[in-house]
Amino acid sequence: MTTVRQRRVGKGTEAAEDQPSEETNVKPAGKIPSDHTGGKLWNILSITVGGIVAISLGLLTSVYVATLHENDLWFSNIKEVEREISFRTECGLYYSYYKQMIQAASIQQGLHGLVYDNKTESVRTINILERMNVYQEVFLSILYRILPIQQYLEPVYFYIYTLFGLQAVYVIALYVTSWLLSGTWLSGLLAACWYITNRVDTTRVEFTIPLRENWALPFFAVQIAAITYLLRTHLRPVQERLTLLVVFIATFLFSLTWQFNQFMMLIQALALFILDCLDMLPTAKVTWLYIIQISGLLLVCVLQFFNSMILGSLLISFNTSVLIARTIQKNLKKGGLLNRLGKLILHALLVLCLTLLINKCIKKILNLESDEHIFKFLKAKFGFGATRDFDANLYLCEEAFGLLPLNTFSRLSDTLLFYIYLFVLLLMAVAAVVVAFRNLSGSKQVQFMEKMEECTITLKPDAAYSLVHTVLFGCLALSTMRMKYLWTSHMCVFASFGLCSTEVWKLLLKCVHLYTAQRAQVIKYSVPIITLVYISYKFWPGIMDELSELREFYDPDTVELMNWIKSNTPNTAVFAGSMQLLAGVKLCTGRTLTNHPHYEDKNLRERTKQIYQIYAKRSPEAVHGILRSFGTDYVILEDSICYERRHSRGCRLRDLLDVANGHIMDGVGENEPDLKPSLYPRFCEEIKKNLPSYTVHFTRVFQNKTFHVYKLAKHK
Repeated sequence: MTTVRQRRVGKGTEAAEDQPSEETNVKPAGKIPSDHTGGKLWNILSITVGGIVAISLGLLTSVYVATLHENDLWFSNIKEVEREISFRTECGLYYSYYKQMIQAASIQQGLHGLVYDNKTESVRTINILERMNVYQEVFLSILYRILPIQQYLEPVYFYIYTLFGLQAVYVIALYVTSWLLSGTWLSGLLAACWYITNRVDTTRVEFTIPLRENWALPFFAVQIAAITYLLRTHLRPVQERLTLLVVFIATFLFSLTWQFNQFMMLIQALALFILDCLDMLPTAKVTWLYIIQISGLLLVCVLQFFNSMILGSLLISFNTSVLIARTIQKNLKKGGLLNRLGKLILHALLVLCLTLLINKCIKKILNLESDEHIFKFLKAKFGFGATRDFDANLYLCEEAFGLLPLNTFSRLSDTLLFYIYLFVLLLMAVAAVVVAFRNLSGSKQVQFMEKMEECTITLKPDAAYSLVHTVLFGCLALSTMRMKYLWTSHMCVFASFGLCSTEVWKLLLKCVHLYTAQRAQVIKYSVPIITLVYISYKFWPGIMDELSELREFYDPDTVELMNWIKSNTPNTAVFAGSMQLLAGVKLCTGRTLTNHPHYEDKNLRERTKQIYQIYAKRSPEAVHGILRSFGTDYVILEDSICYERRHSRGCRLRDLLDVANGHIMDGVGENEPDLKPSLYPRFCEEIKKNLPSYTVHFTRVFQNKTFHVYKLAKHK
């Protein structure tokens, strides 16, 4: 098990707004204000200062997470094998392809090795570029080879510095989004500070560097910033076209770098659908966003050699269904309240039925089953019946796929983020309900419009999108902890926007009959500044202490295992074991694997379940036959899995295998009535007794406190 230990040696200014106020909808009287030139210069100065602050905060965040990574592992001082082991589980698998491309004799040979890969899954040749989102590793490796930096920068540092550099892009994008929403870069400053001080809940890049989300989320943030700008009113045609181009590029890069892109963009498409139905967004712009999502995903599909999982995604089916349904129902936004509500209900049902029908047809034609484990997991998670499916239970028992822990909210509350977020969310939600009712009722009465004026001003299209976006991704985060990073980062944006928004304070002050323009402006700047002072005072000492704490990587058992494999096994040897460990075996030794952590393939999932019989109650002959069917030469057993205590009874890997095999689980507790005792003891325990029935098939060739390696006999 990898651990870290202490080192033994000592390391309110306004932005220029393209979005005019509501009052600019009237025709100008033709007079030019006397302070026009001064205002223009002030806007230029504000944009310049705000831009400098954004770039500075982005760079500081990159340096901050890079320093934490170095301080935690002493990365610059440890051996190469230790650096590679620090890329745990699937992180190591992804990084191994970057290393493979770097070490290839040529770029062409490296690409050929990825397209015709026979070392990631034994006795199979697979196309890595089709199966996995590793184009970023390919691009970086090519860039490293062609740039004259080999003498100054090791490949691993070029890789991790790129990821830390993307954190700068991430923070700048969050900053700009908040600035665009509120109209002041003070909001962006507050959003960035909240992102940094809530780092535990906003990012995990410093200890899971190659994880796909660390590549993808910066581009997702850029896309959201571009959408926020696109939804402004009165954009010139050239501005709109350029913004759509930015949205497309960001959407494409986001889709290219993360296999879960389709599910995130489905939620985004659902937000657009809801707002379009409630007449809160311009239909033409929403249509363009639907088309961009489809085209970006299809382009990724082409680059991934027509990956069937992309073609069978719910996103493509949903967006296509919305566009078809819209052509069928052309008068959705006409009529009274009840008439429109009836039309919208029929429209939603039509879109739902079309989505399911199109998706079912695509999957039937393509014989697609790659994502069935996700739907089995969702079905079991939300209580639609218990399941004995091994893959679904594997997800259900992982903490990362469980509900968001309550202590998350206490941490977010320490920085005032959660309290302010709830305040802004409640206020904006009330405004959204009122505006939606007004839009659906189609009332044109002047008196009604005057009463609702403050709500209309508060909920501009970009703010409406941000509201629904944060609500939907909040629901996702609450249900699945691993997805909280999509929500918490936007929480920083949403809360800072509300705190610095003239419209929010105007609405609140009018509700208590205290509104004046001057008072709203004073509160708009004073409250965020006070919040920034509080955050700085409370958290700056902690950040300094964190940066001064020095530790080092310490995992001698895994290092010993990897060194033994490199020194004592042939390069063509095939290894079986847990998915997490084998990713490290491939990275550190280059040996062939039987299975790995990239789980989005039905054949691999079935193969993994078979390999994991080494931790089940099976006979030595059965286990040997299974392993040899995948060409296995060596099997690695881990005590941390065989005698697992991390999970409770029913969620230990051996329990999942027992239930899937129809066997009674170990330990005190209830079992389902149809489960029966196994005829054989647990393989991983019994093999260590060196009984003749086991030694005829398996010979122990290595062991330490954590790992046991057995060589398989090759019977004819």
